[in-house]
Amino acid sequence: MTMIGRRSLLTFAGLGGASLALPGTPAYAAPAPAPTVTPVAAPPATAPSSAAPIDLPAPTVRRTVGTVSLHLVDEHRQDPFAPTPAPRELMVQLWYPARAAAGRPRAPYTTARVAAALDQGTFLDPGTIARLRPTARLGAPALPGALPLLLLGHGRKGGRSNCTALAEELAARGYLVAALDHTYDATAVEFPDGRLVRSVLEDEPADWDATERKEIAARAADLRFVATELTTGRALRRHAGLPCADPRRIGVFGHSMGGAAAAEAIRQDRRFTAGLNLDGGFFGSPVADEGVDRPFLLFTTLEDHETWQRWREHQRGWGRQLLQHDSGHLSVTDLPYAVGPGHLAENTSPETALRLTGTIAPARAVELARAYVLAHFDRFLHGRPSPLLDAPSPRYPEISFVWSRG
Repeated sequence: MTMIGRRSLLTFAGLGGASLALPGTPAYAAPAPAPTVTPVAAPPATAPSSAAPIDLPAPTVRRTVGTVSLHLVDEHRQDPFAPTPAPRELMVQLWYPARAAAGRPRAPYTTARVAAALDQGTFLDPGTIARLRPTARLGAPALPGALPLLLLGHGRKGGRSNCTALAEELAARGYLVAALDHTYDATAVEFPDGRLVRSVLEDEPADWDATERKEIAARAADLRFVATELTTGRALRRHAGLPCADPRRIGVFGHSMGGAAAAEAIRQDRRFTAGLNLDGGFFGSPVADEGVDRPFLLFTTLEDHETWQRWREHQRGWGRQLLQHDSGHLSVTDLPYAVGPGHLAENTSPETALRLTGTIAPARAVELARAYVLAHFDRFLHGRPSPLLDAPSPRYPEISFVWSRG
């Protein structure tokens, strides 16, 4: 098998290509934090008036999905990346099954300023990311009752909207999905008071090991904080119509570095029942050499990696490694829908575009990710066994079983 180096996994980790850093633009120094919880109705991202929307695939079940963004502040933790001491601030987007969509507009993919930052970092034509159009309705009232919670982390220098099509499907299937912007890691994070905080991560740090440990520690702490906020009701009790999270059913997953952070969060926190890693190396934590004692699915598009080999040797709980063929590192994100309209291959090179998204059709890549992620969390949060996790399926010949335990 072809071995992929550490540098490749991290360089192509976010929504963008070779780099999502925006040279010459300093991160905004955060002033004193806002109130601990602020519901946010983000201004829509704007595209040129002549440009047609790029519709992301709707959920496969006929159920309204609502979405809302929250501004959360961890008053008990100092931000390890902030240029001046300040509590850790996060933007979190929720997707959830809703009662009705009447009077609720379709949600924007992200804000205009974040979309512009993503365009710049991904070498897409200006206005491309703003053209992406989700299905979810902004602020639609949630269905009553406690929902199983899925925490979702983005890749290095990515953003919380990166896997919107996947998140909407999971919400339509009855989950509360909470995607985090890891501040100072994400390409750009826009807060309710207008601050735009850009990534401060180095593309080529002098000490990768120390850098990864710091980044993964911050991400895992973010995931644990958001789980507490949502399951205790602290983040939601003042806002009627928002969903309630079930503290007994929590899963955690992520793309690239988000997948590595999901594994570390499970290692640290017994509240997390099951986890899933979408094509991320197990960097920045002991997981590769210790495994975890709860169910964990590794869903890869790269042939193999030394951290995956080590994890297979040490995983203690139920585990699978599945390989999706004909794909790139970002095939499980929404980026493939923007590559053609945004002329990525012309703005960089066909080889770079191929490495990012492979040859698989975007709709098929979304279908595969939705099927296997849903099967995994249905099995371990709902107790619904699925043959998809037991053996290769003729419905999905693109998926090979690399390794199984349990």
